[in-house]
Amino acid sequence: MVTQITSGIKISVETSFEGTFFKNYKVHFAFGYEITIENQSKLAVQLDSRFWSIYDALNNIETVEGDGVIGQQPIIYPGSQHTYNSGCLLVSPFGAMEGHYNMVGLDTGDSFKVQIPRFELSAPFALN
Repeated sequence: MVTQITSGIKISVETSFEGTFFKNYKVHFAFGYEITIENQSKLAVQLDSRFWSIYDALNNIETVEGDGVIGQQPIIYPGSQHTYNSGCLLVSPFGAMEGHYNMVGLDTGDSFKVQIPRFELSAPFALN
């Protein structure tokens, strides 16, 4: 598990390898990840949007951005947390992801970024 705290918001990430399959005549490697967003601050926040950089071992970089996470823009009160699961496809058995969430403080209306720590994606059969 990797974790990082930015402005009192703790991000924890667990990853898993989900398997391989063919798509468009290419083998793809499926990875899952579970992210827990824990509000350790004294203010209620809402996750407004996200930005991801996804890297694979073939030097391909994909960026993904959009509103919320998995169709939600959760409000996270002090002392509580929000957990969700998602995934990505790579054309190599190794890669990494990193990014940030854009949050809004509900009391102040101020926007701020919360870093998502870089986490590695690796197929266990490819490890030495």
